[in-house]
Amino acid sequence: MGVTVDVHEVFKYPFEQVVASFLRKYPNPMDKNVISVKTVEERKDVSTGIIYRKRIAVCQNVVPEILRKVNILKVPNIQLEEESWLNPQERNMAIRSHCLTWTQYASMKEESVFRESMENPNWTEFIQKGRISITGAGFLNCVLETFASTFLRQGVQKGIRIMEMLLKEQCGAPLAE
Repeated sequence: MGVTVDVHEVFKYPFEQVVASFLRKYPNPMDKNVISVKTVEERKDVSTGIIYRKRIAVCQNVVPEILRKVNILKVPNIQLEEESWLNPQERNMAIRSHCLTWTQYASMKEESVFRESMENPNWTEFIQKGRISITGAGFLNCVLETFASTFLRQGVQKGIRIMEMLLKEQCGAPLAE
């Protein structure tokens, strides 16, 4: 089966400021579930100017305690891998993320893009598609997917609020039309 989440948000800030805020968004006191984010690889293609980054995030296991009675869910932390390709000339950044934990039972993938808004070049569009599917957990598949769907939707909204707060703190009020 699987659960999908689609997001489209416009930040009324320039691309460069939005990307800088995204890259330092976590860890953050507004989301204590993200314990750490570490850049494990970074390189720049001199011919294209594209900056590639690979980061590993360590997050608290947010699966409800009652579901952690199942052995496979009894881990304290979950690891996510994020790869990004920043193209400063074209003012876009593509991001792919996936879960490194529970890969034999669950698949969590996100694809995101930050790009200059076509509506206003001083604004930035954020588009994200996420999908979670659970297999191999028997009767719990549906329960876990329902929980994951709710958590993912809430997490996306929390992430957008954190971005807006960081942008306002670092850059002031959003840019008007």
